[in-house]
Amino acid sequence: MGLPNGVHHAAFCTKDIKAQIEFFSEVIGMKLVALYWMHGVEGAMHAFLELSPKSLMAFVQMPQVSEIESLPGITHAGNAGDPVAAGVLQHVSFNVEGEADLLAMRDRIRSSGIQVLGPVDHGFCKSIYLAGPEGLLLEFSTSETAIDAELWVDPELVELCGINADELARYKKPEAWVSSRPGEVPQPPFDPDQPHQLFDAEKAAWVQKASDSEFAEVMSETTPPGAKA
Repeated sequence: MGLPNGVHHAAFCTKDIKAQIEFFSEVIGMKLVALYWMHGVEGAMHAFLELSPKSLMAFVQMPQVSEIESLPGITHAGNAGDPVAAGVLQHVSFNVEGEADLLAMRDRIRSSGIQVLGPVDHGFCKSIYLAGPEGLLLEFSTSETAIDAELWVDPELVELCGINADELARYKKPEAWVSSRPGEVPQPPFDPDQPHQLFDAEKAAWVQKASDSEFAEVMSETTPPGAKA
């Protein structure tokens, strides 16, 4: 219970949301399913393009983004093998069903005048690589079978990462966790040493003391913009 079963959406900032929509719709073939003012964020536009009904690509355009300089190696990697600042997306890979679909996607993209590299055979998957607008690095991959951890977890890297045998066993098979009363674990006190979102001082003070119901009441908006017309 409660385990993630896929990526619902990956969201990226953009200076030109129309250009991203056009690329992912016309070049890649994803359909636009939502474009609205982002809930709780003044001046931010939010777009969603569908990979499948429960998996989407998302973009956020807000006025401040145009003032932030894009710097390869800091804001994004130059290619799928280059370094980038910690915590920043290096590249994103989309799944296709088989090698024929991978080659069909390559043909579709190349037909739009965009260079694509690959397929490259990584052993557990085959992939093609390209760049999207604003330096976004994209991969399309296909796997015939699930990854076998006994073959693909390298003992040399396990040692280099400081992972001991007990830790490795836990990482390979995380302990099941079942909540006897789902949703009733209280918010822990704020700990600056734990990962947390960054807000301005006023909003941070509110977020840290708001109850779950208070946060939901302020941030939720369930009425689609088309239903408001």
